[in-house]
Amino acid sequence: MPTSAILVENLRKSYGNFRAVDGLSFEVLEGEVFGFLGPNGAGKTTTILSMLGIIIPDSGRVEILGRDLLKDPLGIKERIGYLPENATVYGELTAWKNLEFFANFYRLSNAEKEKRITELLKMVGLWEVRYRKAKTFSKGMKQRLLIAQTLINDPELLILDEPTSGLDPEGAILVKNIIREYKREGRTVFFSSHVLSEVEELSDRVGIIVRGRLKAIGPVSEIKKRFMELEGYEIKIETKEPLPELEHDSITRVERLAPNRAIIFARTDVREWLSRHLSSRGVTILSLEMEEPSLEDVFLKAIYRREEE
Repeated sequence: MPTSAILVENLRKSYGNFRAVDGLSFEVLEGEVFGFLGPNGAGKTTTILSMLGIIIPDSGRVEILGRDLLKDPLGIKERIGYLPENATVYGELTAWKNLEFFANFYRLSNAEKEKRITELLKMVGLWEVRYRKAKTFSKGMKQRLLIAQTLINDPELLILDEPTSGLDPEGAILVKNIIREYKREGRTVFFSSHVLSEVEELSDRVGIIVRGRLKAIGPVSEIKKRFMELEGYEIKIETKEPLPELEHDSITRVERLAPNRAIIFARTDVREWLSRHLSSRGVTILSLEMEEPSLEDVFLKAIYRREEE
């Protein structure tokens, strides 16, 4: 049975009268990719910094890789890699020297450092410019260097805040492949991103935070299912013959696109009923499919509910 890589229990943090995190609790399992979502000001960064021991919460508890964060902060940091959203490189240092500087924080021999730096610079496509000063790099090249820096200690747990920010499509693919490789190796990745399609593509589970509180957590498919149960189902249908009137207790609206095509809005999944109903009337169904909401639909709805509340 998987154990916890991250355990957050009843986390609270306020800045004056503003409560950034309000009783937040969640668990990230070892070996999974966990996507962390929320609008600006939702408490994502405060949560991440609390998980890293960079800020001390007002109350609550954080456990990382089975250890209490407050009891063993340095031991934990040796085992994780963290990429902040607005991280910077040392512009006067070369790409090689930037990585060497951070490698010196870990107990690596000179041979291990050289091997690791070489591997990482090749991985992120900066090997040919390893002796160029980082201040001459483009934004995307600097982000690649920061990604290499995050991996310098071969961490068990990756915590990434907007990891594809500033990257071109090739760089974004590189980051996604690194995340997939970490998962294949049984390691854990916790990341936040405003690119919801990336979160949906990569995550085993996601958590949506709004105003410091967890709005939803679970596999994307389950969150979408709960969303549809709450908001209703949207079903597209096309038939060979004209569609008859469709009356069912769950159907709230039928939007006819053509005599034989329609979008059906219902409180429950009525596809089985539609198949029986139309078959009994001699109507041939050409296509019948559920219009599944995107993670973006679910995310935006969570924000709108926040405003309504």
